[in-house]
Amino acid sequence: MNRVPLIDRADTSAERKALLDAIHGAFGATPNMFRAVANSPAALKSMWGSFGALGGGTLGARLGEQIAVAVADRNACSYCLAAHTVLGQKAGASAEEMAAAQLGESSDPKTRAALLFALKVVGQRGQVSGADVQALRDAGFSDEQVVEILAHVALNLFTNYVNLAFAVPVDFPAVKLSSG
Repeated sequence: MNRVPLIDRADTSAERKALLDAIHGAFGATPNMFRAVANSPAALKSMWGSFGALGGGTLGARLGEQIAVAVADRNACSYCLAAHTVLGQKAGASAEEMAAAQLGESSDPKTRAALLFALKVVGQRGQVSGADVQALRDAGFSDEQVVEILAHVALNLFTNYVNLAFAVPVDFPAVKLSSG
């Protein structure tokens, strides 16, 4: 059972309703994660703003979703794994590509480099080396994209922790975690 209320966009403050209406418009539904975060309008603005900003970045939705499933699987976040698998497929990745991304794998060397870096950031709590950053450049990422990869990791840590700490009910088709 979830540990914080799931805010109903039809029965809340005007500020929360406006944010949840925008989210509902983007998804065609209001995912439970956003309803949980809506307990704090400031946190919801931060999360939704980050999704919007990174969605307009240079990495593209497909790679962003592949990073998200890798981070979700590493953190055993069933909610984010389910949600980002659906979103990754909507962004053009195959089911096989999303399953590989869970493990930090890709047949594309550039994507694989990004996923391995993301998992290293998570596993080493940000304590990566200059060589790790250079490996991304060597794979073809610009410094702008390197920073965006890290921003995607940070946003996904936020969403993973929300869903894990608050036991948010999964409202996307379930995906099996590879880590357990």
